Amino acid sequence: MNELDFTIEFDSENLTETTEAELFTEADRRLRNLAEGHTDLTGAAINMRQPAKSQTAYLHEATVVVYCRPENIAATEKKDNPMPALKGALSAVERQVREKRAKLKKHWERPGNHPIEQEVAELLAAGDPDMLEDTEEATGDND
Repeated sequence: MNELDFTIEFDSENLTETTEAELFTEADRRLRNLAEGHTDLTGAAINMRQPAKSQTAYLHEATVVVYCRPENIAATEKKDNPMPALKGALSAVERQVREKRAKLKKHWERPGNHPIEQEVAELLAAGDPDMLEDTEEATGDND
């Protein structure tokens, strides 16, 4: 993947420049590792904010959205500190992306890929009604 093929937008509220730089570096490293060798990820957006104050400290909320084909993936995590919040959201996104990739690799489990369904489709395409009747009887699909 080309360096310019993957962009990361980072938006934060009330964080110091040092903290923001550390958060961006962590997100950049992990997201680029996740995208390496794949073409399904095109970019990401990260939003860090403080939605509320608990009794002891401010809560930090990290939302990570990965621009992914065919559907974008998002995760949100709330913690007392910004780095654990970001790491939690990144871990959730990484898990979802890996699960999606594993599911897409199992092409034989997709609808229409069952051997009987493929045979019926081939017979329909060939236009041989006698062979189609034999297949329906074998599968019990007599409508």
